Amino acid sequence: MTAALWTAKLERPLTEGEEAVLLAALPPERRKRLPRRRTQWREPLCAYGLLRAALRERYGWQELPAMSLTARGKPYFQDFPQVQFSLSHTDGAVLVGLSDQPVGVDIERIRPPGPHLLRRMGEDFSPEAFFQIWVRREARAKCGGEGVSALLRPEPPLEPGEIYCPVETFPGYAAGAAVRGTDLPGSPRALSLEELLRAGAPLGP
Repeated sequence: MTAALWTAKLERPLTEGEEAVLLAALPPERRKRLPRRRTQWREPLCAYGLLRAALRERYGWQELPAMSLTARGKPYFQDFPQVQFSLSHTDGAVLVGLSDQPVGVDIERIRPPGPHLLRRMGEDFSPEAFFQIWVRREARAKCGGEGVSALLRPEPPLEPGEIYCPVETFPGYAAGAAVRGTDLPGSPRALSLEELLRAGAPLGP
């Protein structure tokens, strides 16, 4: 199965009702990982809403299966290990990738990076150049099932069967996808927030 991507721009806050719908669709183990501040819930809730929408479109699934974490913290569907996924969120946007092989995606709003990050990366970059490198490294780390610490080590060359491609999403954002053993994903399917909410909500009885 060729890897496929979905993305959405979050152009307004969620209403209490919309937040409640997305929260109800979130597996209990993922609710525990939401940020403490409720004002920071929009992006992670919408990322899982977009994952739900992608799984419904690709497989006809009506709810998110139970998830577990690998020893390095990569989430996976414990009952469907053949369905690989990756999701990412940043201020105002979310991105999801699906494949039958390892996949990693990342999206970042372009902004001035902190000086400590620039020092750790070892060079002085423009914000856009910095985040193009950052999303590549994070997407590859996710694809390989590695933790955040991998981002601050020297980046290894691509391995045989590993593919990386930048992803065009929205102005002011950098995004990328890494996959193994498959073709390059095409352009992401872009959903509006309203489409995400409709597609990512649980079905009624």
